[in-house]
Amino acid sequence: MKRALAEPAQRPNQPSSQARRGTGYATLTERAYHELEELIVTLELPPGTVLSEQVLAQRLNIGRTPIREALQRLARDGLVVVLPRRGILVSAINLETQLRLLEVRRELERLQTRRAADHATQDERTDFADLARDMLRAASDNDDKEFMRLDQRFNTLVSQAAHNEFAARAMGLMHGLSRRFWYQHYQQVADLPLAARLHAEVADAIARKNGDEAANASDRLVDYIESFARQTIG
Repeated sequence: MKRALAEPAQRPNQPSSQARRGTGYATLTERAYHELEELIVTLELPPGTVLSEQVLAQRLNIGRTPIREALQRLARDGLVVVLPRRGILVSAINLETQLRLLEVRRELERLQTRRAADHATQDERTDFADLARDMLRAASDNDDKEFMRLDQRFNTLVSQAAHNEFAARAMGLMHGLSRRFWYQHYQQVADLPLAARLHAEVADAIARKNGDEAANASDRLVDYIESFARQTIG
């Protein structure tokens, strides 16, 4: 088994100075969740890693209670699994699971993107236009981690602008698993500029209030993601 690496921290059970100043997260649990999710999605904590609350608290300089709550949320997302007498492990990456996930994701993303185009505020439409531009720039710079962060922002913004809490909850269970699968394989079979362009087309259609175009662009994006997933077999 692999184990999470720790980075020394002077006061692991106290909020860091960055957290006390404010990092855009409402709570330390929210910060812990997002930082751990990124470590797992970008494979810095690879599948099979045994996770220790104490080690993670030291690594992130956050108390153990927020770490524990974040791990509970990550378990609901399917990114970690809790095994009796073995502890908490980063979950395996599985192609069949990814393909079943995409069956549901296609329908929900079509619904969400259409609703976002119809219901987004003007500020949200501006954010979508900015995201489209930033994703294309990240691909041009071949900055995979920045693209992943922008993809997470894109997913969050779509769910926010769609104003359907049930779809948002369902999609929230899929985003991390999807991004991690993509990150594991993209250097072998993915086309980062194409992925960025397809995301940008969805964002642009939402920004322009075109629900039909947003839904069609969403289908093209999921077509690409499914094709990408199947290419990993070889």
